[in-house]
Amino acid sequence: MSDGPVGGAPGSDRQPWWEGVAPLLSDLIRMDTQIGGPGERSAAEWVAGWLTDDGLVPVLIESEPGRSTVVARVPGADPTLDPLLIHMHLDVVPAQAANWSVPPLSGEIADGWVWGRGAVDMKNMVATVLTVVRRRLRTGNLSRRPLVLAFFADEENAGVLGAEWAVATHPELFEGCRTAIGEGGGWSVPLAGGQRVYPLHVAEKGWAAMAVTATAAPAHASRVYDDNPVRVLSEALGRLTSDRFPIHLTTQIEGLLRVAADAAGAVFDPADPQASLHLLGSEAANGAAALRHTANPTRLRAGVQSNVIPGDAWAELDCRYLPGRWDEFLGELHAALGDRVQVTELARTHGLTPQPAGAGPAFFAAATQALRSQDAIASVAPIMLSGGTDATHLQRLGIECFGFNPVLLPEGLDFWALFHGVDERVPVSSLEFSARVLDDFLGRF
Repeated sequence: MSDGPVGGAPGSDRQPWWEGVAPLLSDLIRMDTQIGGPGERSAAEWVAGWLTDDGLVPVLIESEPGRSTVVARVPGADPTLDPLLIHMHLDVVPAQAANWSVPPLSGEIADGWVWGRGAVDMKNMVATVLTVVRRRLRTGNLSRRPLVLAFFADEENAGVLGAEWAVATHPELFEGCRTAIGEGGGWSVPLAGGQRVYPLHVAEKGWAAMAVTATAAPAHASRVYDDNPVRVLSEALGRLTSDRFPIHLTTQIEGLLRVAADAAGAVFDPADPQASLHLLGSEAANGAAALRHTANPTRLRAGVQSNVIPGDAWAELDCRYLPGRWDEFLGELHAALGDRVQVTELARTHGLTPQPAGAGPAFFAAATQALRSQDAIASVAPIMLSGGTDATHLQRLGIECFGFNPVLLPEGLDFWALFHGVDERVPVSSLEFSARVLDDFLGRF
C-alpha cells in the first residue's frame, strides 16, 4: 500500500517519493519521440538504462532500425501469482510548435502544470510507472504480484511496428501474463451531488481505414454533368451524419450512464440512452461515440486541372466500429453512402472485446480501493473507448486488458481535448495522485 516519504526514490530523503514524477515526465517530454522521428531508439535506451540501474534486465527489440520497444520483468512479493502486464508507449503524435503557448518538447513545469507533447498521451504513465517501480525495488516493498513492463514503439500508428510486431514475433516476452493495464481509463469525471466517477476502459472500438471512390468519364468542365465524381462523392459523404448510424447500447457505456443518472437522482432509460449523456459533463462526447459506429472523412483527392471534370474522386474514412460487430457496421456504412460509390477496406484492427469471465471483479475491486485511498468519493464504472490502444494486439495472446491510468483532474478541464491537441499539459497534482493510486493498486491486485 502507499506510504509516506521514502529515500532512494526520485527526490531527496526529505521529499515525498511521488514528487519525483513531474521532473521525470519533463525529462521524457524533452526526448523527441514524435511518430516517424529519430527519437524512439534513444528514449528506449534511456528507459532501459533506468531499469538496469534498478537491477532489472530489460530487453530492447526493434521491428525496424530505430523503432524500439523495451520489455522488463519485475519480481513480486508472491512469485506464484500471474504477472501483471503494464503496457505504455514512448511515441507521441507530431506537434506544430507555432500553435503552442510553449515549445511542445520543452517539458516546461509552470504554475503547477507540466507542458508538452506526451504530457497526457502517454508519457505521464511512463513517468508514474518508473517512479513507483523504482521506489518499490529500492525499498524492498515489492508489488503483490510480478510485473511485466512494456514500453512500445509506434502506438500512434496503430502499433504496427510496436505492439503488433512484438506480439507476433516475441510472444515469449509476455509469457504468463493473463491481465494487463494501460492507457485509456481512470480519469476523474465529476457528477451531480458532489460525486465523482473514474471510468475504467474494458473495451474499445475497432478501427478501419476505408476508401470511398466515385468514377465517371472525364469531361470538359463547361458541361452540365450530373455524374461529376466530385459531386457524387460529396453527396455520399454528406450522408455520413450521426443520424445515419443507429444507437447500439452496450453494457460498457450503460454502466457509466446508470452511475451518472443515479448521482443526479434521474431515471436511466435504456430505450433513450442519449437523454442521459448530458449527465456526464465533459465526458458526454466520449459517451456519444460509444453508442454507435462512426465514419469520418479525413482525406480527399480529385482532379488534375481546373477545366477538366475528373474521372474519379477519392476519400479516406476513419471508421470506428463497436467490437465484434464489423458486418453490422458495413451494412450501416453502405446504407449511408448509397450505391453510386465504391468502398474498399484499406486497413483494420479488431478492437478490444471484454472477456465475460476473467479478472474483471478482482481488478475493479482493487482499482476502487486504490482510488478511494486518495479520493474518498471515488466510484468506478466500465467504459468503451472510441479510440484505440495497444490492448487490441495484446488480447491476441489471451491477455485481458483494462485501461487504468488514474488521474484526478481539476473540474472544468476538457481532458480529451488535450489528447493530440494544442498545449497538451497535465497538473503536477494529478501526476502525484496517479503515482500514489498506482502504488496502492500494485499492493492490492
